[in-house]
Parts: sequence; structure tokens; C-alpha cells
Amino acid sequence: MNIILLGPPGAGKGTQAHRLVAERDMVQLSTGDMLRAARTSGTEMGKQVAAVMDRGDLVTDEIVIGLIAEQLDTNTSGNGFIFDGFPRTLAQADALGDLLDRKGQHLHAVVEMKVDDEALVSRITGRFTCSECGAVYHDVTKQPAKEGECDNCGSHDFTRRADDNEESLRTRLMAYYRDTSPLIGYYYAKGQLKRIDGLGEIDEVAARVSSALA
Repeated sequence: MNIILLGPPGAGKGTQAHRLVAERDMVQLSTGDMLRAARTSGTEMGKQVAAVMDRGDLVTDEIVIGLIAEQLDTNTSGNGFIFDGFPRTLAQADALGDLLDRKGQHLHAVVEMKVDDEALVSRITGRFTCSECGAVYHDVTKQPAKEGECDNCGSHDFTRRADDNEESLRTRLMAYYRDTSPLIGYYYAKGQLKRIDGLGEIDEVAARVSSALA
């Protein structure tokens, strides 16, 4: 089963992708993770990525599609792929569809995680992470069990993303609605779109995702 998780920044796509990896043995393809891994891989594609990123340029769609193609060829033991952070535009959606066709695969579902903008602002501006292991916490909904100490690794070093503030988030939301929201109509027309409520406890949202994929 190959799926796309769609939703604005902070909707919980990464959290739900991790659940699907653990519970269904799927492979998460995160654009950011692939680019970081490729940059240090030493492969020809990795050298291209490193050169582009070192120049401060944006990585082209062709390079991202090339990285995804590599993953489709090498990760053959999992139960399908979760596309996280790609596609973001209609052109990328077309390119991904063409790639899957060439590989003899297809997209089974596109899950749109709908979350109210104000709820997103509250969720993101309160978010902080452990600098050591990356565990995610929140000022209101998920404080460490022991104040100032990571539940997962015991570290006392926490960070907040520089863009996890209301002004930056609203800018990112506008970019999402401008560039990515057209994908909702695109996949709806293809009969692949599944819409779920992205608000709620992680387990609640996971159950909705599972139901959408049934």
C-alpha cells in the first residue's frame, strides 16, 4: 500500500507516519530525510544534492524524484511507502504518478489531515524537542514527566525551532494553502482522497487514519 499524508504544517503527519511504520511495516519517505542522507552518501545522486545545497539553491523536482526512485528500488521488503513532504505541487504529483507507473506500482490513498488553523498555531508555538533524541514535547499537552528532563533519553537540553512562532507559522500556512491545497482537488478527482479530522489524541487520529486506509 502506497499512500500520501496531506496536511498543513503541524497537522501531525510525521507522528502518524511513524505509527504506520511501526504497526504496518511501511517505509516512510521523508523528503528532508532523503536529502540529508543523500548529501553524505557519496553516490552520484548524493553529489548532485550536495552541490545544489552547498550553493544554497533549491533542490529540483527531478532530483527529488530520482531519490524516491532509488528508495523504491532498494526498499523492497516493506509493506508499501508513505510519502511525507512530497508532492507539494501539481507538477510534483504528476511526476510521482509517472514514476509509480514506470515502477509498476500505484497510489492507494491520499489521506488529508484537516486541522483548524488556530489549533495549529497553538500546537506549533508550544512545541519543543529534546536536542539529543528528538522527542517532541508541548508546553500544554505533553510536558516531560520530570520537569526539564527528557522522558526518552534523560537529556536536559531542549530546543525550539526558530520558525515555531505565530508569524512564521502563518506564513508557512499561506504557502501550504497556495501551493499544496490544489492537490486536494487533484486527488479527489482521481477518487483517491480520504479526509479525516486531524485534531484529537494521537491514538484517536491513528484510528481515523487506519479506518481511511481500510
